[in-house]
Amino acid sequence: MNRIKDIATLEALYPAPVPASIAKQTAGLTPLYRKWVEGSRFCILSTVGEGVHGTPRGDDGPVVRVQDAQTLLMPDWMGNNRLEALRDIVTDGRVGLLFMVPGSTTTLRVNGRAYLTDDATLRASFAKGTRQPATVIVVNIAEVYTQCAKAMLRSGLWTRDDSATVPRTGDMLAEVTNGAHGGADYDSNYPAYAAPRMW
Repeated sequence: MNRIKDIATLEALYPAPVPASIAKQTAGLTPLYRKWVEGSRFCILSTVGEGVHGTPRGDDGPVVRVQDAQTLLMPDWMGNNRLEALRDIVTDGRVGLLFMVPGSTTTLRVNGRAYLTDDATLRASFAKGTRQPATVIVVNIAEVYTQCAKAMLRSGLWTRDDSATVPRTGDMLAEVTNGAHGGADYDSNYPAYAAPRMW
């Protein structure tokens, strides 16, 4: 199999970028980009540092708070405590966020640099009842742009349900742990298990 080893060879295989794909990129949030981000309850946070990680982030309202055109605030709610993305941010700081809205074939990308804070006042501002995030991810925006809808249209992400064709989480967990975790009831019991641990 031929391996492409330099940028010139890569670029020779493709035509020039579509003009609109360049024109839509901004160095911060425009009013409409901001409105789109504030309407998103889910994003993928991509990081690099101790490793390379893409982690899902979601909330029952906006997944991030827009502080201003150059700054996003993301509370780090309860998870599995592997801390991979957070370790990456401490180590390197480069981040990419892919925001999605159910039913929309548009996605919006934000790239920049991030840091973590445990500022008590900021953490308290995200409180859900008696719970607060352990840290808040502060993203300093370098670039923002929409992603064309082709991937969503090709995959039919919001228009089909293929869940019956793939293994359940409990089965996969049981497989890799030789039955120590997971099992037949894992998936049906998970919503009740997760409910008090959402925030």
